[in-house]
Amino acid sequence: MINSIIPHLVCEGAADAIEFYKKAFDAVELMRLPGENGRIMHATLKIGDSTLMLADDFPEYGGLGPKALKGSPVTLHLSSPDVDAAFKQAVDAGASVRMPPADMFWGDRYGQVTDPFGHHWSIATRIKDMTPAEMADAMKQMPNDCQ
Repeated sequence: MINSIIPHLVCEGAADAIEFYKKAFDAVELMRLPGENGRIMHATLKIGDSTLMLADDFPEYGGLGPKALKGSPVTLHLSSPDVDAAFKQAVDAGASVRMPPADMFWGDRYGQVTDPFGHHWSIATRIKDMTPAEMADAMKQMPNDCQ
């Protein structure tokens, strides 16, 4: 099954990115289309029950990744049955810690990493189902500097 929305990442070094995603997130490579100069024109991975597409950067065609753009405003969210183990696996594979896992007011245990290619990932495990009203109340209980 193909999901309605599929992230399509541009990575400086897509072949290395594929290997990283295999180690960090247990990705399974479904296909790879090599292009000019050994760069990858298109690849498809499966992480959990979701599809992820990626390609090398092609600046000559306007295809730039986060490194060339000096960052990314996008965060990819990975739902995991064990956020702490998934977070450690990603960091052990080479991701940088942005925010270590912690219990959050909206009912998730949640952390963030940046992969070696500049893409931001959040990783979370649902620990408590909450209504929007319960989330709003829990947020009000936080110190002012955290809101």
